[in-house]
Parts: sequence; structure tokens; C-alpha cells
Amino acid sequence: MHIIGASGHAKVIIDTLVLNKQDILGIWDDNEDLKVLDFAVNGNVSAFKNQIGQKVVIAIGNNKTRKLIAEQLYAEFGIVVHPSSVISSSAVLSEGTVVMPNVTVNSLAKIGKHVILNTNSSVDHDCRIGDFVHISPQAGLAGNVDVGEGTHIGIGACIIQGVKIGRWVTIGAGAVIIRDVPDFAVVVGNPGKIIKYNQI
Repeated sequence: MHIIGASGHAKVIIDTLVLNKQDILGIWDDNEDLKVLDFAVNGNVSAFKNQIGQKVVIAIGNNKTRKLIAEQLYAEFGIVVHPSSVISSSAVLSEGTVVMPNVTVNSLAKIGKHVILNTNSSVDHDCRIGDFVHISPQAGLAGNVDVGEGTHIGIGACIIQGVKIGRWVTIGAGAVIIRDVPDFAVVVGNPGKIIKYNQI
């Protein structure tokens, strides 16, 4: 597996690949002087484009940047799942998705492309997670929650069952979401309240 990005996010992905006994074929970042754990950066992202027919995962936490890079690469994207996570056999994980340690994904959940399910997050039954979503550590989604493309759910946030969250929303750390959230909203607090809208 190749890795795009040499940030802290890449460190957890490297740990997961090592635990899964998967080879790390190269790390690619526009800052070519970086080193991640024991791995040096092979070259910039443009140089990676010459690596045809090999799987890659994008190790960048920012949803907009991850989408931009994914749309520029003609590559086969892999799926990375930490062995401590529990994924229902009826759940669907799409290409480019990364599942960090101790994540739970329950029955019939559908996870989109290039999603980050971060450490100790929980996605319950029948949830639908759009492409390029980041669910932060210890965030919990109850059953039948919809999350639109590009949304970032902050650390420790809780979302009750049946809620629909729009596209490119930001849910603040520790927020408790009890009603639907429109596209581009920034929501904080308990219960969650909209404080502004993201500029896209």
C-alpha cells in the first residue's frame, strides 16, 4: 500500500498496515524532507502518479484536501481497517476509507469513499456516511443517521437516532445533535445549535 501524506494521521495508518502485515510501498508528500516513524518520504504527490496499478490510501485529515487529491489521482484506492475494530459483516466500506483502532460499525451501515472513522468512534445500524466524511475519536452515531459528503464530526460528539446531517457540516467537539442539520452549518453545544455556516 502507498500512503499519500506524511502527517500524524499517516502514523496511525502505518501502525495499522504493520499490524495487518501489509507492505508499505511508499510515502508521498509535497514536503519531501519529512520522515514518518521509520519511513522516509519517497517523493511528492505528483511523483506518485507514475506508480500505476498499486493501491494507495490518502492519509490527510482535512476533508477538502482529501477530496482534491482523490479527484486528481487515477489510482486504485485501498481500505485500511485496524484489527481491533469491529465491523459488521453486513456493513459496507467503500474505497479509500480508513478505520482506526477500536471503531465499531454495526449492521447494514454504509460508509462512503475516503471516509475516516477515527479512534473509538461508533457507527450504529443502518447509518449512511457520505464520501470524504471524518468522524473524530469517541464520536457516536446512533442508528439510522445520515451524514452528508465532507462533514466533520468533532471529537466526542453524539448524534441521536434518525438525524440527517447535511453536506460539508462541522459538528463541534462534544456537541449533542438531536435534530437535523442543514448543509454547511457549524453546530456546537448541548443541545447543538448552529452558530454560522461554512464557506465552500
